Amino acid sequence: MITAEQNEQLRAWFAERLPVDVYESLAEVTVDREEITVVGTLPANESVKEFRERTREQRIEVARAAEELYRRKVAWGVRSGEDTTLFTHLAVPVMTRLRQSERAVLDTLVAGGVARSRADALAWCVRLVEKNTDTWLADLRGSLEKVQQVRAQGPDQAEAAKPDSGDSRKSGSE
Repeated sequence: MITAEQNEQLRAWFAERLPVDVYESLAEVTVDREEITVVGTLPANESVKEFRERTREQRIEVARAAEELYRRKVAWGVRSGEDTTLFTHLAVPVMTRLRQSERAVLDTLVAGGVARSRADALAWCVRLVEKNTDTWLADLRGSLEKVQQVRAQGPDQAEAAKPDSGDSRKSGSE
């Protein structure tokens, strides 16, 4: 994971190297261990297909320099309104260990025709979490705040606030 400062430096690197007419504006640059994804605003009155054809050579040149410097593949995408279309991006295998109950979830998605395989089912689950992450994380943070409030009212807090009585059982020395 990179810092916000490093991400801003990466964004600036791409902004300096992309010709002015490639994107209307540079929307986002994201990075993980394998890939850098560059997304810009699609110029008005241009389709994704037209954009890809028109900018292919320019994007390849910038990607080669970035891949050499950052040792990651570069993926490209465009944003038009609320829609984002990614192309030339990686699908990276990820190893995980699942218990039987977790595998049963994946098998149910496969049996129900939601996914073709366990791998597809797992990807589907990740996309579902990604789609709902803002609401879910807000709920999780709210729950954590409530847990902290309850812990602050618990008996352990009252005990911790008492001065040490010198009882050797508390200090572990004998």
